[in-house]
Order: sequence, then C-alpha cells, then structure tokens
Amino acid sequence: MWAHPHIPNRAGHLGSLVETFLPWTGLAVPLLLLCALLRRSATAAVAVLLPAVTWCALFGGTLVDKRTGGGDLTVVTHNVNEHNARPAHTARALAVSGADVVALEELGDTAIPEYVRTLTRTHPHHSVQGTVGVWSKYPIADARPVDISPWVRAMRTTVRTPKGPVAVLVAHLMSVRFTVASGFTTDARDAAARRLGAALSAETLPRTVLMGDFNGVFEDRALSAVTSRLRSAQAEAGAGFGFTWPASFPVARIDQILVRGVDPRSSWTLPATDSDHLPVAARLKL
Repeated sequence: MWAHPHIPNRAGHLGSLVETFLPWTGLAVPLLLLCALLRRSATAAVAVLLPAVTWCALFGGTLVDKRTGGGDLTVVTHNVNEHNARPAHTARALAVSGADVVALEELGDTAIPEYVRTLTRTHPHHSVQGTVGVWSKYPIADARPVDISPWVRAMRTTVRTPKGPVAVLVAHLMSVRFTVASGFTTDARDAAARRLGAALSAETLPRTVLMGDFNGVFEDRALSAVTSRLRSAQAEAGAGFGFTWPASFPVARIDQILVRGVDPRSSWTLPATDSDHLPVAARLKL
C-alpha cells in the first residue's frame, strides 16, 4: 500500500492499475485477521496490525463526512451511456436533480434530440459538441470543442452565473482495457489527458470547473497533467470514496468534478439511471 508510488508504470501501466483499485487492498485485512485467529501467534497479529494501520492512514480521512452547507452553484455530471435504452428517463432524473449546470458524456446521435427536448425545459441554455454537452439554467457563451482526440470528446464554455463567469469544461477521456498480454492499456487516455491539461493551462478565467468521465481515478499518476492543476470536489467535500462505476456495483470513481478558484462545499453520487455509470454532483461556493 505504501509503495504504490514506486510501482513502475512502464510495463503494462501496472502503477496506474494498482492506484485505480488501491482502496480495495483493505480486503486483505479481514483475511489476515482470520489467519491470525487460526494461528494464535504474535507474528500473525502483527501481520494484521500493519496493513490495518496502513490502510487507515491512507484512506481513513476519505471516510470522514466533509460535506458542509452553503454554496452558490450545483453541478452534475453523468456518462449517460450511448446504448442507454431510456434516454428520456435519464434526462428527467437529471432535470429534477437540483443542478444549475448539467454536463453529459457519451451522447449518442439518436439520443441527443431526447436530451435536448427534456433538459431544455429546466435548463434552457445548452451546447452539444460531439459526444459531450452542457445544459445550464444560466446563460452560456463561447462554447467550443476542446481538441483531445481525433473526434470531439471534450468542450469548454463560459457559464454566466449571478456571481460572475465560470469556465466549465466537460471531457470524456478514452476507455481503457486490461488484458494479460498487454496489461492496462491507457496510452490513448493518457495522451488525451495531456492535451486536456494543456487546455487547462491556457484557461484565462480564474474560476474553472472540469467535469466528466476520466476512465481513471484522481490518484492515477498518468492523469497528473489534469489532476495537478485542479482539486477534487469529492476529496475536499465528500463522504466516502464516491465510487461511480459500474453502477450496479461501483468499485472505482472514474467520474470526476474538479475545480480551481472555487470552494467545494459538498459532493455526492446520485441514484442510478439507465446508464452503467452513476451521476455525480457537487455544490460549489463561487
């Protein structure tokens, strides 16, 4: 657990794979506890104590409820799944979520009219760029795609809130795969993250919110081009790990709300829709 930063990422991106599922290493503790009970030895007791203390040192703070009241802007992001059989049902759930700004990823061509028709009733200002889109209760401007891949998977717009303009970016980084032969294949995702990091570096508005499906956790070193420039709303104002994927039994938080120039006050996951991801929300103080 302690040595994960030193696991090399060159061969099969093993470091990224370990960091993606690092919280689950805690499952070794009850197994070791069972062994200790069977062995009744001091060595076995230490074998339980060391990983238990290590896990608590790494993740104990994550389990603390850091949510507080207040905030000026509620944002929601959701990978709606291009194969979603009921886009209208998903759109209605997001429309009544209480969000001021809704960001969607993996929009299929046939489903886009349904999301536009349903969400614009509550969020009249919107822009869709490729497979991502933003719906807002407040006026938006300067909507444009962000070049992170051969096809449009990211966008940037300005949301003109009552407290002033906020740069809102939405991104869907490339999918990753794991095979025995090639390991954790993340090259395309990592290249997209570097391009997205360059776009963040060039952003001139002091208040920035980035939302989307990163196909990776905030702690994944391969995403540092992005994560080094922003803060995680879940880490600062959430309760627990906030796992989002797969929706039926979430094991990793790959859907993110990241910020700079604003203060997260609360972060949470929303109930499952007809997607394979859970929606995530955050309340921000501008």
